[in-house]
Amino acid sequence: MTGSATKTNRKIVKIDEEKCDGCGLCIISCAEGSLKIIDGKAKLISEVYCDGLGACLGECPQDAISIEERVAAEFDEEAVKHHLQKKPVEENLPCGCSSAMVTQFEGQVAEEAVSGDKISRESMLGHWPVQLTLVPPNAPFLQGADMVLAADCVPFAYASFHEDFLKGNALLVACPKLDDYQEHLAKLTDIFCQSDIRSVKVVHMEVPCCSGIVHLAEQAKAASGKNLPLEDVTITVRGDCGGGSGSGC
Repeated sequence: MTGSATKTNRKIVKIDEEKCDGCGLCIISCAEGSLKIIDGKAKLISEVYCDGLGACLGECPQDAISIEERVAAEFDEEAVKHHLQKKPVEENLPCGCSSAMVTQFEGQVAEEAVSGDKISRESMLGHWPVQLTLVPPNAPFLQGADMVLAADCVPFAYASFHEDFLKGNALLVACPKLDDYQEHLAKLTDIFCQSDIRSVKVVHMEVPCCSGIVHLAEQAKAASGKNLPLEDVTITVRGDCGGGSGSGC
């Protein structure tokens, strides 16, 4: 494919293999799937898959990725579409981090078992990863899903989080205070654009800074141009449901 592609002088990704430690964070951030870990190093697998915009640059902790201008095959959007359709979603990265691998748990059902005075419950989590930073915009568990966007502290504060919010829904988790807001906005906008999510429920703590996750969702929705039903739910610092539009708790 790359051999017959028209070549031009343009910007394209350059990887310094001496600096690259194969962590794989750049793989997740590349929406076109142009990068792959090969022999423990990140590699550009095809020039036609790289748009040269550099979304992967800020993800590299070793500063091993840069953008150079050179003669290269032109970016081919149609080739990228075919590539992504054939590309396995799950990337088994050398670092072994399960958060970097997309996994969908089929038929996950919560069950209770009583042993003496103790009740054990199975998780209602239906997929992995859950951190907004790590979720690919085209992850299969987002397709046709009702999404819950939860602030990091919510599952710790609200005792019935699995039953009231997680069951049957796709989960994304982020912190509106400590995380990079603009980075999250770009990622969430991409997710709204590239997946057919049916609805979004934003669950956040009552503290003022946590309401930023609601603004994040509203801005991403506006930027995507999607008419998504969006609800917000407030959880108190004592773990009670403070209500909200369509609170569900």
